[in-house]
Amino acid sequence: YLATFLLDDLGFRIFRNIVKSLDIKKMHTFLNFFFTNITTWIQQEWNHIYDAVYVEKHWVGPLLRWRPEIDILMDQLAIKISHGTQPRKLPIKTTKPQEFPLTKPKPRPLPMPELIPQQEKCKPVPNSTYRAPKEMQIIEEIKQKNHQKTEELLYEANMKQFRCVNPQKSEHTKRVMSQIKEDADSKLKFNSFHSSGPPSSNKKKCWPIKLNSAAILRQGALYDRQVDEELQRMERLMEGAREPSSFLQWQKEMREKDLQEELAKIERRRLEGRISYEEAAMARTRIMERNQKTAQLKKEETAQLMRRYAEKRLQEEKEMRDLVQQVAEGHKNSKTAKEKLQKFKQSIAKEVSEQSRELLHQALEEAQAELSRKFEIICEIRAIESLPHVRARNFDDTETAGHELLGEMSLAELKERLALLKEAQQTEQQEKREHILEVRQNKKQLLLEQMDTIDLHRRALAQAAVVRREERKARPDCRQTVTQDETLLALQRKLEEKQRERQRLRQTESIKAKTSEQVAVHTVRNTETHNKKSWEQLELSLEHHIQKEAPYVVSQRETLKT
Repeated sequence: YLATFLLDDLGFRIFRNIVKSLDIKKMHTFLNFFFTNITTWIQQEWNHIYDAVYVEKHWVGPLLRWRPEIDILMDQLAIKISHGTQPRKLPIKTTKPQEFPLTKPKPRPLPMPELIPQQEKCKPVPNSTYRAPKEMQIIEEIKQKNHQKTEELLYEANMKQFRCVNPQKSEHTKRVMSQIKEDADSKLKFNSFHSSGPPSSNKKKCWPIKLNSAAILRQGALYDRQVDEELQRMERLMEGAREPSSFLQWQKEMREKDLQEELAKIERRRLEGRISYEEAAMARTRIMERNQKTAQLKKEETAQLMRRYAEKRLQEEKEMRDLVQQVAEGHKNSKTAKEKLQKFKQSIAKEVSEQSRELLHQALEEAQAELSRKFEIICEIRAIESLPHVRARNFDDTETAGHELLGEMSLAELKERLALLKEAQQTEQQEKREHILEVRQNKKQLLLEQMDTIDLHRRALAQAAVVRREERKARPDCRQTVTQDETLLALQRKLEEKQRERQRLRQTESIKAKTSEQVAVHTVRNTETHNKKSWEQLELSLEHHIQKEAPYVVSQRETLKT
């Protein structure tokens, strides 16, 4: 029942599990019988009871589709049946050895441990190994002191003033400088306009510009276009068009107003710039006063530092003397070692020079022999090349080369053809020249006509310019109206006030300068006296130092000579 009706619903996996759970031999015989006879007498018997088409479609067809899987299952069952029929082999019994009941030996006692030898106590490492030598510390201190000295000397050279020159200016020079500044200020005209005024009317007549042909044609075309436009305008007026004279008049008035406004803006900017200049000058003078005060304070500080430096210098010179003596003793022992080294080096140099001379002599001899051999070979080759080669051959102009080509010809025929071509070319060139001359004459005539028209138009334009110039002269000047503006007058007043303040500051500066000069002269005298004393002490100490170092310097020169 399951195989025929429910195999599709169950699936082959579940069907296989059901078959394997039952008796293998019975299931194998059943499946073999059922699937071998399903298409023969089983189907025939079903056809007697049920419809043949229904049996073929719903019962026999699905079973035939599952036939390959059923065959595999039947093979598996057959294999299991064959394995099940074989007799099982009984396991062979083997003998097992047994241990003899012997007495167990007693464990050996552990040996006594050997005594570990104890190390002898070592002496501790001395502390001197981890300390730097005192000589290195002394040398580093000396280096630091020398570095400080050089820095102080550099600072002194940069900051200290020269004695031979007095940097402050005298009263005469200041008076001359003030006069020069006043003259320069008087020449300046800040209230005047920057424009150079209208051009002079008494100018020479400008020479006419020489125009080329392209310019003449271009200008002639322009004038022709203008004439056409004027004619068209007249025609429009005749037809009843409006004249733009009123609009042009309004346009002129508006332009004049714009010009006046621009001039007022320019004047305002000029006055504002002048005011800002005056304010900047006043601020500059104030900054100069501050800087002068700070400079005086720094000068006083530098004078104190110089005094301290002179005292330190004297102490350091004493320490340097002791060091120089120690170094001189060390240099005396190094003289003998240097002499031995020089002798050894001289002996080695002599041996090397003798060997090199021998090698050079051999190389020169070999090179000379090679050059002589090459020279002989070259002479032989030149003699062979100098022999003359006799080549005689007769040539006929009328004969062809004999290459059997289509365009082949002799030299005489070629010359004749070239002569004919030249004649044809000359005639063609002559015709071209005549044509070019005709074109040029026509062009000249056209240019002359254009020049006449250009002259007429230029005269008309010159007359219009004269009329326009007279109209400009009749107009009132715009600059007078600009100066009457209230804002400009206020700015002018402000500028005058700033100039007065600046003059007051200058006067106060001149008074302060006189007082500062007197104070500076007094301080300079005091510093000069103190500096003279300090420098005299330094010079004396240097003389003593040089006298002590004199024998050491002589010994150094002798070593250098050797």
